[in-house]
Amino acid sequence: MANPPYYLQLMIGPGVPVPMPASVMDALASVQVTSNTEGPSYFQLTFSTSTKSPLSTLFLLAQGAQPPILRVVLLVIVRGMPDVLMDGVVTNCQMQPGAGGHSTLTVTGEDLSRLMDYIPFDGMPYPAMAPNLRVMLMLAKYAAFGITPVVIPPISLAVFSPTEHIPRHKGTDLEYIKDLAGESGYEFYVDPGPLPLQSVAYWGPSIRVGVPQPALNTDMDAETNVESMDFNFDAESAGIPIVMIYPKKLKFGIPVPIPNVNPFAPPLGLIPPLPKRADIDRDSSRKSTTEALLCALGRAAKNSDAVSVSGSLDVTRYGRVLKARKLVGVRGAGQAFDGLYFVKSVVHNIKQGEYKQQFSLVRNGLISTVPRVPA
Repeated sequence: MANPPYYLQLMIGPGVPVPMPASVMDALASVQVTSNTEGPSYFQLTFSTSTKSPLSTLFLLAQGAQPPILRVVLLVIVRGMPDVLMDGVVTNCQMQPGAGGHSTLTVTGEDLSRLMDYIPFDGMPYPAMAPNLRVMLMLAKYAAFGITPVVIPPISLAVFSPTEHIPRHKGTDLEYIKDLAGESGYEFYVDPGPLPLQSVAYWGPSIRVGVPQPALNTDMDAETNVESMDFNFDAESAGIPIVMIYPKKLKFGIPVPIPNVNPFAPPLGLIPPLPKRADIDRDSSRKSTTEALLCALGRAAKNSDAVSVSGSLDVTRYGRVLKARKLVGVRGAGQAFDGLYFVKSVVHNIKQGEYKQQFSLVRNGLISTVPRVPA
């Protein structure tokens, strides 16, 4: 699968993956990688094999003794620009026998966050440690896999005296890290790259700022670089979170509406829909006032995406790989839908001589907040 203008490199191995030989690359029929902003990212490799193929030995299907951690790295180079699509571990292998001694081997897996969801550490104490320090300590276990933690301290650092309260671990590392992220209105994900065998574990607020990717052009004649784009405006999806504050001297709660204000995720649409429902946090009484407000701010950011776009493109025509969790411009869709969007998810579909992507974009409202979308 080394046809211009892109080149795909596959690395597989227990612990430290190594580049696959030409015989394995020739047997690789298709690759699919799904990059999500919500939940883990996935990959699927499909091989056309024979009974004499070294792939059967590589994945140890006959004995069912697959190595505990079989790591997979996918690197694609488009017009000289390398991008790490996936750094993950194999979770399942399936073999489908065919006619003439040929079989189809399907290998699926998840990103490296899967490593954090194997062993529970219930009860481990974290005396006098703020949530961000607990996350840093948990992520330190995975430095051997090239995972670099990027942890942003929350606005309010809840540090308890060991004589009053000692926070304790609940579930696996991934479960506890996500619980701490939810309490702070944050998100957590593991992003592959920027180089092979390197990944970034991000724990912090949702960020929707930065230099936008090249614009997606639709209905612009020769400048059109997408195959399809469908736009949707859901005016009923807008809601306003309400937190119930319980002062110590009062015996009843005070409702406090939380606006969608996030300096790291400014509005991308000039006219958002008016909220038509109230999302009351029923668990406010179990949280401190600061924790309840931070959780509500996180929910407000997630529920504000009223405009969504789905579409597909050919990478060879677009000229580069569209990445999730970044901004991208849209042109040619009309005044209501042109402008900047946040890339919510991307699905990479790679076959012999073909590289296409399906994408999902979101933003908070209609009409662009920028006067001109960069090409």
